[in-house]
Amino acid sequence: MNADATQKIRLIMYLRQQGIHSTDVLSAIERTPRESFIPAMFHDQAYEDLALPIGRGQTISQPLIVGIMTQFLNLKKNMRVLEIGTGSGYHTYILSQLARFVYTIERHKPLLFKSEKIFRKLNVSNIFSKHDDGGLGWKAQAPFDRIIVTASAPEIPKNLLNQLSEDGIMIIPVGDDYSDQVLKKIK
Repeated sequence: MNADATQKIRLIMYLRQQGIHSTDVLSAIERTPRESFIPAMFHDQAYEDLALPIGRGQTISQPLIVGIMTQFLNLKKNMRVLEIGTGSGYHTYILSQLARFVYTIERHKPLLFKSEKIFRKLNVSNIFSKHDDGGLGWKAQAPFDRIIVTASAPEIPKNLLNQLSEDGIMIIPVGDDYSDQVLKKIK
């Protein structure tokens, strides 16, 4: 067993201990090559529960946060998901394993181009991405069964609420700064 496989197993065990009980979410995290989504200088930390820099002042989220947010979505294979904040594409890739289609919006063009290149390399065909203001959502593709916002917002954007299906769920961190954020689940 190589070092990455051992680190992955350790990470999955840790996520279970922290309350990630969905086997689908844990399997998606385990199947995802996190090192593909981070700069080479951080590859030795790929399977630690750390947020790591990806450029443009942005970070790849900790696996625990990704697991919690994804588990709260209660995804089914036939669902359409809108993700606000593609970032590295790590969370997007995990979502793509659990949903039928993932529509993702990123405001930093260089990050979007990098993630799209990774999606092509990993041969993913159910992710659709665009460069735009995520607060506007993706009206042409609405309604969405699930919406996930990966960056904090001072309030819940009405545009996104209007694009959520009647039985939909939205997960969003709300707050003005990092220390005062609250993760909200809207049904």
